[in-house]
Formats: sequence, structure tokens, C-alpha cells
Amino acid sequence: MFSNTNTKIRAAWCSVVVSIIALGMKYAAWRVTGSIALYSDAIETIINVVSAVAGLWALRVASLPPDHNHTYGHYKAEYLSAVAEGVLVVITALTIAHEAWVGFMHMHPPEDSLLGISLNGGAGLLNLGWGLFLMRMGRAHHSPALVASGHHVLSDVWTSAVLICGFVLIPLTGWLWLDPLLAAMIAVNVLRTGWDMMRTSIAGLMDEAPDSRTLGEIRSIISHTATGAIEAHDIRARIVGAMTFIEFHLVVPGAMSVEDAHHICDRIEDGLRAGVGDALIHIHVEPERKAKHTGVLVLP
Repeated sequence: MFSNTNTKIRAAWCSVVVSIIALGMKYAAWRVTGSIALYSDAIETIINVVSAVAGLWALRVASLPPDHNHTYGHYKAEYLSAVAEGVLVVITALTIAHEAWVGFMHMHPPEDSLLGISLNGGAGLLNLGWGLFLMRMGRAHHSPALVASGHHVLSDVWTSAVLICGFVLIPLTGWLWLDPLLAAMIAVNVLRTGWDMMRTSIAGLMDEAPDSRTLGEIRSIISHTATGAIEAHDIRARIVGAMTFIEFHLVVPGAMSVEDAHHICDRIEDGLRAGVGDALIHIHVEPERKAKHTGVLVLP
């Protein structure tokens, strides 16, 4: 678990560096062209830098051990970071929309388009590789902060792709309105990304239950590892960052000793951690007269 945390924090540090490099390239692209669309893209990348710093903070806080004020740990800090990033993205979208409107009112041809496209395209390729890496690492380590950052970075890639296509058309067609139109399209895409990020993170903060596949896996593991018990009922689970919280009632024969019941619980916990990863598990042991016959039957 400690190794995974260090890996995620290193990835977050790299995100800060990559976002700063991409911002420099996109800022240069705007300066040489004067394009409203490229200016909008640079504004979005400023938020990438802020988000990368916020994600780094969240991962460091989430890695802190439980204390007397946070007895269940600090795992939800990652969701707070992702929600804050989503809010920043929405604000960015509104700012870009305003710049697009100004561009429609005062249209002018971009300058030195080839150099601007090259700089913006280079930043887009950098973000493509890094965004895919963040998504893969975030999912592998169950990190909402890294997944949110990956989504944000990849949304930047599609923005760059649309900009390059548009900039090829502007000198060929003379359609100056394409520049502010591209800025408006960027605003819509950024707004959609921000909404998706906030929706997913709020679900985590509200302790939304895992998907049916994960719940099914938990139930199956309990059924196969609780040999000696009778049933498990009232199974509940939630995932907070990289930690899965699981609790349920385990019905055992009334004459079973405390030590034997404890061995069964240890076996279940080992099986669950092997199946779902890091987990905090609470098992309430009950005698057979408490059986509900509606939960998970233990396989012999």
C-alpha cells in the first residue's frame, strides 16, 4: 500500500511538470498567432497546472494514516480534489466562452499559423501520452485524483486536434469566424468534462455502492472462504479512493468457539483483500438463530 502511494505521488509530481511544459508551448502558440482559439486553449492549460497541484496535495493528504479526528483515514481527500478540479474546469469553460464571444465581435486572421500549429500540436502529443498513462495508473491504483487528471488532460488533446484542423481551414477558406467558433467548441468540451468529473467525484463523496460486478465478487469471495459458517447477510460496501470498506453479519453455529469464529473471519478477510485490494473489513458474528436466509449461503 505504501509503495502504491509513493507511485501515485510521483505520478502527480510528473503531472505538474508536464502541465507546465504544455502551458509554455501553448502560451507561445498564442503569442505568435494572436488566435482567440489558441488563447482559450492556453487558459484551459493554466487550469491543468492548478489541477495537477491540487491532485498532488490530495494524494499526499489521502496517504496520511488515520488519526483521532479521522479514524477512517483521509482517503476522501482525492474526491475533494476531483470535485474542486471539476469546478475549476467549469469556470474555465465560462471564461473561454466569453473570449469566444469577444472573438466573434472582433474577428481578425491569425498570424504565423504554421508555427502556432506546430507548438500546439507538440503540446497535444505530450498530453496524449501523459493522459493515457494517468488513466491507466489511476485505474490500476484506484485513484480518483489520477483518473480525473487523466480525463482532463485527454480532453485537452481533443481540443488540440480540433484546433489544428480548424487552423488548416482558416487560410484555405478565409473564414475568420472559424477562430472564435473553435474557441466556443473548446468551451463546450471543457464544460462537459468538468460536469463528468464532478458527477463521478460527488458519487464517491456520497458513498455510492460499487458496481454490481464488484459486489458480486465480494459476495462470491465470502461464500467460498467462510467454510464453517452458515450464511452472511446485510452485506454493504463502498469504495473511497484506493480503499474498499466492507461490512456484513456472519452467522455461525451457536456452539462454535470464539477462536474458531475468529479463524473464519481471518480467512474471509484474507480472501477479500486478495480479491479487491486494500480493504477495511468489519464482520459482526452472530449465532445461527439470527440467520435471515436471505444473504449469501456459505459453500461447504
